[in-house]
Amino acid sequence: MTAAAAPTADQQAELVQRAVAAMDWAYAPYSKFPVGAALLAASGRIYDGVNVENAAYPAGVCAERTAVFKAVSEGEREFVAVAVATRGAGAPCGVCRQVLAEFGYNMTVILADTDGSVRLMTTLAALLPEAFLPQHLV
Repeated sequence: MTAAAAPTADQQAELVQRAVAAMDWAYAPYSKFPVGAALLAASGRIYDGVNVENAAYPAGVCAERTAVFKAVSEGEREFVAVAVATRGAGAPCGVCRQVLAEFGYNMTVILADTDGSVRLMTTLAALLPEAFLPQHLV
């Protein structure tokens, strides 16, 4: 896995805008906590994702994983950055951090509020130190 290149300022702004816009598509009838994500692949394409809840709570999926699974199902394997938009600029859960690490441990992570303001810009490696990665399986 190669080191992720940092997204440009324009890419960062687009990721935040798309993550905020994606919140409108979230299916969150139980938590009432919509989350939007926008994932920048190394190819330059951006994949949106939303949280999708289910009455059987464990069957739901977070916005970040929706974006990753959408991108991977379309052939992407390396990611540069992800923006996540929530009320209060929440951070990815542990499962999402692990899934993101599989495809870009050094990617940029942007946490944004519903108005598009950025609360934190960091790296996935900073959010998931000592991650269990594919190379640990060999």
